[in-house]
Amino acid sequence: MTNAPEPSLRERALGAYLGLAVGDALGATVEFLTPSEIRHQYGELRDIVGGGWLRLRAGQVTDDTQMSLALGAAILESGGWDLKNIAEHWLAWLKSKPIDVGNTCRRGLQRFASDGSLESPFSDGDAGNGALMRVLPAILFAFRDADRLDRCVIEQAHVTHNHPLSDAATLCFAHMLADLLAGGHWRDNLAKLRAHAKALVAAHRQFRFDPYPGRATGYVVDTVQTVLHAFFATDSFESCLVATVNCGGDADTTGAIAGMLAGAHFGVAAIPARWLKRLDGAVLREVERQAPALLALQGA
Repeated sequence: MTNAPEPSLRERALGAYLGLAVGDALGATVEFLTPSEIRHQYGELRDIVGGGWLRLRAGQVTDDTQMSLALGAAILESGGWDLKNIAEHWLAWLKSKPIDVGNTCRRGLQRFASDGSLESPFSDGDAGNGALMRVLPAILFAFRDADRLDRCVIEQAHVTHNHPLSDAATLCFAHMLADLLAGGHWRDNLAKLRAHAKALVAAHRQFRFDPYPGRATGYVVDTVQTVLHAFFATDSFESCLVATVNCGGDADTTGAIAGMLAGAHFGVAAIPARWLKRLDGAVLREVERQAPALLALQGA
């Protein structure tokens, strides 16, 4: 990393978005498995091979990428931020009978379909990772304006997830991604990312990830601990994602979130070509369309 040129804004944005998709496709194979079960079946999972409990084709993505693409499409269709249009795109996605839907996302979108409300009431059971997994298009759209970024991030979250731990995690990663998209030397950026992680843990001790507690469930605290542990313990895009998904659990989502963070940090050139070749072609093309278009909406 020390001798590599710093990625451009567009390389970071595309790296984050493609990183999300390949992390999703890689991790879905071992979703709900334990690390020991992964070792028994795969040794160490390093390639996009499909299968898993969803019986996916190699390169097929799940709700993490699909909800992100729906969010991005809604922003581009509106030419800006229109929360009702975003919720309508997510509802259309839900009605398409996707291969996988989180319970909290399903419940929130069914509420929107029923009464048109754009904010879920607070629920102590809504501290899942669904708001965080899909947030990237909002960040690409709003990262240059801190107030707009925070508003967009929380508004999209609360359509389905209204919980302070979900809010804190999603905002933390939004600020991390915003700093990476703003550019800078990799060493300085790494220091900024550590500062964001430290601030999150200081505000909510539940997120402490060092030493790593070893849980990778859909609970947003476990998700964040898994991703941050892997990211700070590795030194490349590939090693970060391999370390993340081999923790098992909610591996498609931890893989997706690690992918967007590492992709923004290392840039699109760091994503292994063998993973991109495996990624569903329609997803690849739509990500390549959306990433620069979202940046263009704010004149980036």
